[in-house]
Amino acid sequence: MSFRDFDLTRVRNEFGLQWQVISLFETVPPVPLSSELAAYLRAVLPLGLSLTTEKARSELLTAPLLAEVWRRSHHQIVMLSGVEWEVDASLGLNGTADFLLCRSKMTFVIEAPVLVAVEAKRDSIADGLGQCAAEMVAAQRFNAQAGTPMDPIYGCVTTGSVWKFLRLSGIQLDIDLDEYTIHQPDRILGILLHCCGVSVS
Repeated sequence: MSFRDFDLTRVRNEFGLQWQVISLFETVPPVPLSSELAAYLRAVLPLGLSLTTEKARSELLTAPLLAEVWRRSHHQIVMLSGVEWEVDASLGLNGTADFLLCRSKMTFVIEAPVLVAVEAKRDSIADGLGQCAAEMVAAQRFNAQAGTPMDPIYGCVTTGSVWKFLRLSGIQLDIDLDEYTIHQPDRILGILLHCCGVSVS
């Protein structure tokens, strides 16, 4: 059993979560893209949207936005990609995390605190919600074990073209009512920076 075995019902039942669907980021402002990222997205968006594999979309559409968080945080938030992560295998809190954002400068290992878990899916946001929630529970426990508890923990499921965010505080799992598309990269970047506690002047 691993992160990939969880759906929303299973993660709720096994970890006693209460969940609701609400608007989470109505007051979070968009953040203008850097000129470099804006030019990159203009150039690759037609290709990224035409590809159908998770790997291709992750590389072309998801990773560049997450890397921008690293840049905007002055390298205080690191993006880790495709990492094996074992928090508690007896509970299924183990497996491959597509992307993790951590408050750390360490790029070789996962270091607490983990702030955001991002799960990439080929074409179904719904199929990734349980897996992402399980990774958020893992982050909650991982941070606590390291003596750096964080509340809340954020998560996101994305197809590269569509992004949906989650928030976990204690046992309360909030799923954002809204979805954001790659055609709103400034909104996505603003939310990611907010989730990581990065202020933008």
